[in-house]
Amino acid sequence: MFGLGASELIIILIIVVILFGASRLPEIGKGVGEAIKNFKKSTEDKPEIDANPDEKSNHSGDNQEKKA
Repeated sequence: MFGLGASELIIILIIVVILFGASRLPEIGKGVGEAIKNFKKSTEDKPEIDANPDEKSNHSGDNQEKKA
């Protein structure tokens, strides 16, 4: 795992506990988990907004502008 051994991971964990405190670790873990879940969801779903609308919608918009 990235060339890290057990001792390096323990040192990183100790530093994280010192920086954030033991009470905030569950909140941080929850936030990271939600971020990963939302990222996976956004890469799998179709976009809600179509960046390339079809030709019919472009022409109907042009006609409405000409009539006004």
